[in-house]
Amino acid sequence: MLWRSVVFKLWLTIILLVAFVLMILTVLLLEFFENYYVEEAEKNLMNQAENVSVVIDEHEEKTLTMDTIDQLLAPQTRVTVFFNEHQYWQNEFDEAQIPAIEPSWFVGNDQINEVFNSQQPVKKITDIPNSNSEIIIVGVPTVDEQGAIYIYQSLDVVAETTTKATRLILLAATIAIILTTIFAFFLSSRITAPLIKMRKVAGELSRGEFQTKVPVLTHDEIGELAISFNRMRRQLNYHITALNQEKSQLSSILKSMADGVITVNNQLGVMLINPPAEQFLAQLNFEDIDHDFSLPLDLRDDFKYVIENEEEFTKEVVAQGRNFVLVLTPLYIEGKARGAVGIIRDMTEERQLDKLRKDFLANVSHELRTPISMMQGYSEAIVDDIAESKEEKQELARIIYDESLRMGRLVNELLDLARMEAGHISIQKEPVSVKPYVERIIKKFHTIMEEQNIKLEKKIPIDLTYSFDPDRIEQVLTNLIDNALRHTPKDGKLSVIIEEVNQEMFVHIQDNGSGIPEEDLPFIFERFYKSDKARTRNGKKKGTGLGLSIAKHIVEAHGGTIYAKSKESEGTTFIFTIPLK
Repeated sequence: MLWRSVVFKLWLTIILLVAFVLMILTVLLLEFFENYYVEEAEKNLMNQAENVSVVIDEHEEKTLTMDTIDQLLAPQTRVTVFFNEHQYWQNEFDEAQIPAIEPSWFVGNDQINEVFNSQQPVKKITDIPNSNSEIIIVGVPTVDEQGAIYIYQSLDVVAETTTKATRLILLAATIAIILTTIFAFFLSSRITAPLIKMRKVAGELSRGEFQTKVPVLTHDEIGELAISFNRMRRQLNYHITALNQEKSQLSSILKSMADGVITVNNQLGVMLINPPAEQFLAQLNFEDIDHDFSLPLDLRDDFKYVIENEEEFTKEVVAQGRNFVLVLTPLYIEGKARGAVGIIRDMTEERQLDKLRKDFLANVSHELRTPISMMQGYSEAIVDDIAESKEEKQELARIIYDESLRMGRLVNELLDLARMEAGHISIQKEPVSVKPYVERIIKKFHTIMEEQNIKLEKKIPIDLTYSFDPDRIEQVLTNLIDNALRHTPKDGKLSVIIEEVNQEMFVHIQDNGSGIPEEDLPFIFERFYKSDKARTRNGKKKGTGLGLSIAKHIVEAHGGTIYAKSKESEGTTFIFTIPLK
């Protein structure tokens, strides 16, 4: 709005000030000129009256005297000469310009009649009888003090002169107002232009734009203000930039942290939270459809306890099957707890690793206990001469030897698996012609397949050549084919199918055995996991439970994947891939 701007206010202030001064000056000037013209008229009339008195005294002939007086009088002036109180003379005049006054009025008016009574001059402004006109009247005694001379004229003459002066004064005042308006607008615009620019720059600063500078046009206070404003802009830009960098750095640190961070104030309002903490709250509030990351009631109580007691608090929380450790610490501002900081650490993997470690020790102990017990029992039988014949002793020694071999295989597989999990597996790739390579591995199982009358189906491309570690992949194929044969009934079927799809070699080992239960499929590649516990009690089909875990590490070391598809009573298919690159 124009009337709210500084330019308008400054312009209006100057105009009002000048107008007020001019108004007072005009009134004073008008009063001065009016008084001045009245005094000048009185002086002029007094001079004319004195001249008439001199003429009357010097001339004795009445006619000549009257003619001379007519010539001495100014226009619009009338004279009445009293030779005594009963004899008088008046000059000729235009009654349209000045009304006539009866001579008796001069004699009857006590204030005018002072000339006769005290022989003193009289000056007066009065109304004409029976008229609204005002006149200036001057009276002087004659030289011989026997009569009186009255000269008067209408105030309209003075008013006309005053009106002309008033017009000139008003014209001058109007011109002064106009010039003052132009000057005030120019001055206010000149003065407020830097202020308007500062306002614009301040608006840009409020929107976060710090590049615009205020031009320094003068070297006065406004120029110094512009210099200070630019200095403030630079400092503000520097500090805002530094704060944004610190905020961005803090945000990046919080987002990149694996642990969750929650900061609350003393009203338990969340001030700061990072993505892991949001996931933690989402798991705690999984029943809340709004997912507003609000603190649960028990967590609010924990934060309140930390703030009120100003001491650290630690607890473990279980949410959606995951274990979290929550560490709450008071947040001090100026020596007083103004909030709290919560660190949330997901301990699920550590708990699982701890469980796996315990299970691993239990499984290893269980797998080693059986062969050790058998070796101990049969060796005691030999020591105690329970086996009398040589054949019986050889049979016991053979059992002890087989169990020792089994225990050695278990230890070697554990060592291989430990090296693989530690990342120390060595892969020596070389081009391999797939068909003869796979046929050589299958040939090792011909005897078993003939004994159980298992039918073999092979689909292997003739000209397929891939680069991989032949010893490691042979270990995988041997393990998968051995598993398939051990779980395939007599007169069953085993299929080995190899194909290339999208520059990947797919290897399918399929049997029509009893299959793997659906609930066991996700865990078959874990160490010591056996899906069919009853079946593995059969000595001929007993395994260590490490083969599939080793196979998985070998395939993944080649950049491939391994998985299984199975349906109970219909069979199982293991599939692993090896990429060309």
